[in-house]
Amino acid sequence: MSSVPHRPPLDPLTVGVVVVAVAAVSSSAPLIAFAAAPALAVAFWRNLLSVAVLGPFSLVRRRAEFRALAVGAGRREGLYCVLSGVALAAHFATWMPSAQLTSVAAATALGATQPVWQGLIARWQGRRLPPAVWAGIAVAVVGAGLATGADFGASGRAFAGDLLAVTGGMFAAVYTAFGERARATISTTTYTTICYGVCSLILLVVCLVGGVRLHGYDGGTWLAILALVAGAQLLGHSMFNYALRRISATTVSVLILLEAPGAALIGWVWLGQLPRPLALPGLALLLAGVVVVVLAGARAPRRAAPVPLPADPAPLAD
Repeated sequence: MSSVPHRPPLDPLTVGVVVVAVAAVSSSAPLIAFAAAPALAVAFWRNLLSVAVLGPFSLVRRRAEFRALAVGAGRREGLYCVLSGVALAAHFATWMPSAQLTSVAAATALGATQPVWQGLIARWQGRRLPPAVWAGIAVAVVGAGLATGADFGASGRAFAGDLLAVTGGMFAAVYTAFGERARATISTTTYTTICYGVCSLILLVVCLVGGVRLHGYDGGTWLAILALVAGAQLLGHSMFNYALRRISATTVSVLILLEAPGAALIGWVWLGQLPRPLALPGLALLLAGVVVVVLAGARAPRRAAPVPLPADPAPLAD
């Protein structure tokens, strides 16, 4: 993972996709906290149902691409898809329980450490990030913590949730890094079908081994799971995966920070989890950090373009 794929210039479609994705993932933590089901079970169902939606379409439209991933040089890209699915399963298995153990604000803010891990991964890959990117990451993470009123909790339950949220942020960075490599040559639906499929299979095994109940929930919980599938998964994760063709993994990770104030607001209005007074200045810092990272990333020199990428006419229909 030492080279960085060339990305086409940013376009209005990608900007719109990112806006929708941020709004969609902001609903994730509140829905998880609301659902009266084990977090691992919710994670399994949101991935399995997403594969059920995307799988038939991608298998019909992308049969040749699936075959290419099983032979020759295509195996490397196929491996990136699989490894991304493993990392996504680890992310869900750590971060989703944190949303039920600690507050929505704390889980979201501590998961927002993802850009720090992403920056370290980029450095390990041999990329020298501009100092402005590191400064923007630092400002954005501090802003996310203030905006969401992150509470490190005095109870053992809350402390465990805090640790899981940080670990979830780390695995989210690994997932995004592998996704960036896979998306250089693979269409969105092929990549997400493989990634979500691997993730759901791993989570199923974990649930079965751990005796996690996978059925018998009330109607409200099933509606919350379906909302997670339609929103955070298909309109959130999948659209961020689409954007990885034109935006670096580090920048995507910082943009994901924008879910923090959104999740805190939903948690306040819907679940009665009132944010601290520092929320507004924290939001201002968060937005400032995002702007710095995006602008610094756009000014960074790009590598020469290799073989043209396959066309991606629509985020979920390619």
